[in-house]
Amino acid sequence: MANGERKQDRRTLYTINTIKDSFLKLIQKMPFSKITVTNLCQAADISRSTFYLHFESINDVLNAVLDDAIMAASPADLATDAMGIDYLKDNESLIPTCQHVGANSKYRQLLLDPDLSEYIVGRIMVHERDRVIPLIQQKTGLSKKDAETLFLYNLHGSFAVNRANRFQKNEAWNHDVQLLNSFTLNGYNTLKSK
Repeated sequence: MANGERKQDRRTLYTINTIKDSFLKLIQKMPFSKITVTNLCQAADISRSTFYLHFESINDVLNAVLDDAIMAASPADLATDAMGIDYLKDNESLIPTCQHVGANSKYRQLLLDPDLSEYIVGRIMVHERDRVIPLIQQKTGLSKKDAETLFLYNLHGSFAVNRANRFQKNEAWNHDVQLLNSFTLNGYNTLKSK
């Protein structure tokens, strides 16, 4: 945010949330590359000066929305009949954040925007790197550098598979997630036994 030190009173929070919600509504109608400050201001029913009081650019709004989505994601969001919460708790590092974020229909269209795939994966990497890489090291005994390679592979692959399933939790998605998790877990176990 442009003015990160500004006091966050109720009106400020309301305006920021209105801008972010309007952004998410626009992303349902048009690709990110077509969204302008002008159409975001119109959708949020605010002036440009109000927009720039809270955000520096459309990318700044995108980052705020992605941060919200990533922070709101939780492993419990993924519990299904075929893959219980106990499995997920034991194997949380196998479940990339893109699966958590995609579980929320509010953010799904954002994840499906083809122009944003690499950007979103990069944003998830920044948020998850410090949490997931040590877990991979713990499961495998690998160096930090090698664990990061597996993290990147897992995140990119998971994002691609989830995107192919349009982040819809159905039988095909469940099959693919179990396949990826089995592959990853068996790989971790093989590496740990070396």
